[in-house]
Amino acid sequence: MNAAGLLMAESEHGGGFHIPSIGEFFPPAIWFEGTPFEINRIMLVRIVITIALILWLWLSTRHAKLVPGRAQSVVELALDFVRVQIVESVLGKEVGRRYLPMLTSLFFIIMAMNVAGVIPFLNIAGTSVVGLPVVLAVWVYVVYLYSGFKKQGIGYLKNSLFPSGVPPFMYVLITPIEILQVFVLRPFTLALRLLANMMAGHLMLVLCFAATHFLLFEGGGLIKTTGVLTFVGGLGITLFELFVAFLQAFIFTLLASVYIQMSLEEEH
Repeated sequence: MNAAGLLMAESEHGGGFHIPSIGEFFPPAIWFEGTPFEINRIMLVRIVITIALILWLWLSTRHAKLVPGRAQSVVELALDFVRVQIVESVLGKEVGRRYLPMLTSLFFIIMAMNVAGVIPFLNIAGTSVVGLPVVLAVWVYVVYLYSGFKKQGIGYLKNSLFPSGVPPFMYVLITPIEILQVFVLRPFTLALRLLANMMAGHLMLVLCFAATHFLLFEGGGLIKTTGVLTFVGGLGITLFELFVAFLQAFIFTLLASVYIQMSLEEEH
């Protein structure tokens, strides 16, 4: 029997190998079970990452110098990346300055929460359960709607839902699509894209390392050697997940900037 067949057979008979499932993202409560303040493993990861992020930023910049040290250089590099490559490239320097704190916060929060998926003893991204992606997407949603109404008033709805240059009879088809896009699809796809990528990455990592443990310690004969392959695959996916962690933070922040910029345009 090949490695895949052995794993499936053991899983079906309740052996040592268990295929990861959606249950990974719904761990039991640790504290305050059944209350609005319930803390489970994923909430604990979010709390730890939030504290670690705040400490890292504070310790790296509390004694900021004109000639930065290593820690300060890393923070400044990340800040400059968000400012130049995302915010100013989409919104421009003048407008971008107003939204820079929000967009920088989004990038750092998402990046830190994503990286938690490959940190030992945490091993799951804070963004791999829908709550946090939805909160971040709603934040963007409120900001770009508020920005549009603040600048254009009720004209924001007119410009968004009734694009100029379109024959009036086409509004019957176009306006419902624009309503769906502006008020539903933008926040929904922001949250869903982030959630799906981090869920998939976690499941692949669990599968590879659970298979490695099973094959090396419970497999027999030559089947043990296939555990080396799953281990190497797990390391490869870990490196890929680091890239995905950065990429998803970049895409989320970039799209947030684009949506804000679109809300500020008087004509689409």
